[in-house]
Amino acid sequence: MFEQLSSRMEGVLKTLRGQGKLTEKNIDDSLRQVRRALLEADVNFRVAREFIDRVKEKALGQGVLKSLTPGQQMIGAVHEELIALMGEQAVGISLVETPPTIIMMVGLQGSGKTTASGKLARMLHKEGRRPILVAADVYRPAAIQQLQVLGEQIDVPVFTIKGSKDPVTICTVATVQAAQQYHDVVIIDTAGRLHIDDEMMQELGRIQNAVHPHEILLVVDGMTGQDAVNVAETFNQQLSIDGCILTKMDGDARGGAALSIRHVTQKPIKFIGVGEKMEALEPFHPDRMASRILGMGDVVSLVERAHATIDMEEAQKLEEKLRKQSFDLEDFRTQLQQVSKMGSMQELLEMMPGVNKKALKNVDMDENAIGHMEAILNSMTRNERQRPNIINGSRRRRIARGSGTTVQEVNQLLKQFNMMQKMMKQFNRSGKLGKLGQGMMPF
Repeated sequence: MFEQLSSRMEGVLKTLRGQGKLTEKNIDDSLRQVRRALLEADVNFRVAREFIDRVKEKALGQGVLKSLTPGQQMIGAVHEELIALMGEQAVGISLVETPPTIIMMVGLQGSGKTTASGKLARMLHKEGRRPILVAADVYRPAAIQQLQVLGEQIDVPVFTIKGSKDPVTICTVATVQAAQQYHDVVIIDTAGRLHIDDEMMQELGRIQNAVHPHEILLVVDGMTGQDAVNVAETFNQQLSIDGCILTKMDGDARGGAALSIRHVTQKPIKFIGVGEKMEALEPFHPDRMASRILGMGDVVSLVERAHATIDMEEAQKLEEKLRKQSFDLEDFRTQLQQVSKMGSMQELLEMMPGVNKKALKNVDMDENAIGHMEAILNSMTRNERQRPNIINGSRRRRIARGSGTTVQEVNQLLKQFNMMQKMMKQFNRSGKLGKLGQGMMPF
């Protein structure tokens, strides 16, 4: 996400660090490169031009602080304008006082609308809400079945009327029944088309008039760049949307859509899809995203992700075992499973401030390493995981065969485990284990 833009921005701002002070000339030189970087990231031309004008005005007009270098002053100006460009602050779902809150999901076919509906339902369900999904796409083959499968995965009911080809009737009956069954959120998955047409917009207009949704969320494919902006502008003109969900942001190194949509539509980006898993939907925070673009990391999101995915009660039990030096391979497996839920190592490292992204690109990170380790641990018997010292040569060969790995990989895992145990013993003796923090993972 934003890899290309982030790399170019860091390079541009780095050249300013060697300058003695900000001048109109070095500002112009830097901003010319920033503008090129924005356009290469598929940012709307008009948006890029206005962004550059505002940054230049701020950089020239601000009082020069002696404590700041030219690079720091320019970073500050760019950071502030990036935040303003993307919407200043996070905007969530506006839930009504008298439920149910009706959310209408709209967008083109292939944008990830059905999956986004499921992800949003899961998020609300985790927050203690009682959502219901409405399958109103009666045209795309298997669209209803897809939503039903997602509903089963996240334990959220899906409403449909078997055999009905009238989405307006489906949505109307669904909202009435939702209120009767005490569902507080109704998420309507409407039909999409391969392109915007009058028939599509008329149907969405009829649904809007029938159920009066409190939120209309446009789902757009973040990888389509300028096309996403054009789609958002048209939908907003026709339906007056309340916000956007950008999908497939984990697969877009440019990110131009995220930087353009808010400015063009004046409607907030509310969520971004960052993966295929049902939990891979995140609230959009302009300030955090601006920091990530400029290579400042995103520690807040990293901590939030850890709290959302790691079982803190289980983590505290593991910490207690570490203190008592009774940590075994059974616990090691539990720990690996919790860490893997947080996302890829590449993604987690990019959230940490000060990480050199260029250097990170050259590091060969085996994203399957944790999966291989889990396979090896799963191939062991419970007795072997609890008493690693009994794993002799013949057991290692059996474990390797059962996990589809090599004896060398089994040996490597056992070696890493032994090294971790020794390290924890040293921490225990020196009294530093507590400094790792309650419930924190030791690696």
